[in-house]
Order: sequence, then C-alpha cells, then structure tokens
Amino acid sequence: MRLSFAKWQGTGNDFIMIDDRDGRFPDRDTALVRRLCDRRFGVGSDGLVLVRPPVGEGADFTMVFINPDGSRSFCGNGSRCAFAFWSGLMGGREHGTFDAIDGLHHAEWAGEEVAVTLRDTDAVQAGDGPGTDFVHTGSPHELVHVEDPALVDVRAEGARRRHAPRHAPGGTNVNFVRAVDGAVSMRTYERGVEDETLSCGTGVVAAALSAMHRGLARSPVPVRTPGGHLRVQARAVPGGFTDVRLIGPVGEVFQGSLTIAE
Repeated sequence: MRLSFAKWQGTGNDFIMIDDRDGRFPDRDTALVRRLCDRRFGVGSDGLVLVRPPVGEGADFTMVFINPDGSRSFCGNGSRCAFAFWSGLMGGREHGTFDAIDGLHHAEWAGEEVAVTLRDTDAVQAGDGPGTDFVHTGSPHELVHVEDPALVDVRAEGARRRHAPRHAPGGTNVNFVRAVDGAVSMRTYERGVEDETLSCGTGVVAAALSAMHRGLARSPVPVRTPGGHLRVQARAVPGGFTDVRLIGPVGEVFQGSLTIAE
C-alpha cells in the first residue's frame, strides 16, 4: 500500500497527518504506528492523526489520534493540526466540527492561528503533595508547580510521576509549571510518547486551569512551552470550567509518501 502523508506541528508538537477518508489505513496495527512514529526508523512524530468521514451527527469529519505506543486519547495540538489539514483538503474551510475520542469539538481559524474547543472540565483536584494539582482535559494531567521548569529533569521526574500508584492503571501526563504575573511557563512529560515533548495542548489547558484555580492567572491565559506560545480561554463555573478553548499557531513541515507492505 502506498501511503501519502503530511507532517504538521503545533508549537513543536509534531504529527503525521493522513487523509484516511477511504478508511484504508490499518489503525489497529500497533507495530506499524510505532514504526511510522519512530524518529530513527520511521517518519518521526509525537503521534499519528487520521482524518476520516464523520461518525456522529453534526460533525464535518472524524479525528483519530494515536500515540506513538499505539494508545489513544484526545490531543489538543493534534486536533488543531487536524483541522488545518482538513481545511486544506476541503479548499480552505474557515471553521468545522469534528468527532474525537471524547466527543464533538469545534475548530476555526483565528487569523493565522487555530482555535479548538475542549470539553467542559471538572474542578481541579488536589494532587499528590504540596503545589500539585490534577485535572482531566481529554487526557489526564498532573500539574507540579515549581520555581523554574528549566531546572527540572523532566525525563526522570516525569517518568516517576507518570507511573505513580495513584494514577494506575493508565498513568498520567506530567507538567512542570510556573505561573507569574498572570502567565504560565511549563514543560511536559507525555505518556504514550514516554518522553518530554516541546508542547502538549491538553497539558497547556490543564496548566492554565490550574493557575486559574490557584488565583495566579485569569482568562485568557498566555502559556509558554519550549516549542512556542499558546493561549487558553476558559470560564470558571461551579464544579469546574466551561467554554474552554486552546489557541495557537500550526504549520505544515513537509509532505511525503512511503510504501507499506501488506
């Protein structure tokens, strides 16, 4: 099978994008997904995204996000890239609604950036120890407030926290966060990638909500990751947050094709 793809990134969080509207891609072939995402033996990415026909009522397309280890979740930056990719396939659509693993989301161009809605989020919970929060934003996230994220050994400390018993059996993403003067800086260890990534969309939203919960920031919250800057809008309501949006840049890196042995 000849596979055409595009490589996209959102603040350094990079993805293999596949137009799978014909449903031919073998998405249950975990070994294939791992090989494609491998940075030495494959294309290399933080995940693989399939754009498929809509499944649910009211959707324009379906986004299937697969982590490099074959697991699945919602992906904030991946969904922003998926919308931009789909928009191009459709001749430049300004907005659209898509199915994802956690339901319907809306996306639109905000100038040269892409904004995507996230589901309503439960209240931020106390985490494991002082200065630690937990919130689920489509993927589970632990937020560790530190003096300086740049000084954290993210690979070692993130792996330790990712597999902590309180997060069993699925584990969690881990974010090291600093909120100062209403803005957030952060670094993320992503489960599924099992390493630090330059940015994580659902982690950026989780960090912003944690800062809002602690009274350290107000919407819209500017967030700086190693890969770039994003913004998070949200409205606090009893029991959590609603009207959640993630906004930031996206860009195509390159296009390519390869042959997959069937």
